[in-house]
Amino acid sequence: MRRRLIVLRHAKSDWSDEVADHDRPLARRGRREAVLAGQWLHAHADDLDLVVCSPATRARQTWKQVARQYSPAPELRVEERLYAATEQDLVVVLKELPAPLRTVLLVGHNPGLEDVVAHLTGVWCPLKTSSIAVLSSRSAWADARFRWGRLDTSITPRA
Repeated sequence: MRRRLIVLRHAKSDWSDEVADHDRPLARRGRREAVLAGQWLHAHADDLDLVVCSPATRARQTWKQVARQYSPAPELRVEERLYAATEQDLVVVLKELPAPLRTVLLVGHNPGLEDVVAHLTGVWCPLKTSSIAVLSSRSAWADARFRWGRLDTSITPRA
């Protein structure tokens, strides 16, 4: 069975207020770009089985904008381990995904997202804010490891 992992880095966050990193919201530009990311995702990945999202405010707000493009929105799982996740943390999360899932979206942060894409594909893919990387594999989630799949595409929707 073919599996697709779609990686979405949160959209641009707002640094104007003195809030904890975890609580930083999206900037106005980030909200616009999250909508564009949602439009792209809906056009190219309307079959999301599960969304696994960081609990950070900017990641959850990014997903909220993306989710507006879906009716109904896919199942969401807020995963504490995605905040400040390393490549190894992300691989562990992937290995725990239920076997029947075909298409999963991860919404999180760098440098972990760039590192896990490079690890899983053997290809370096820079992920700016609101960037999307689409990976595919014929291997099970539980088998996620170095060169588990291939990088099919990457895009950074911009206004």
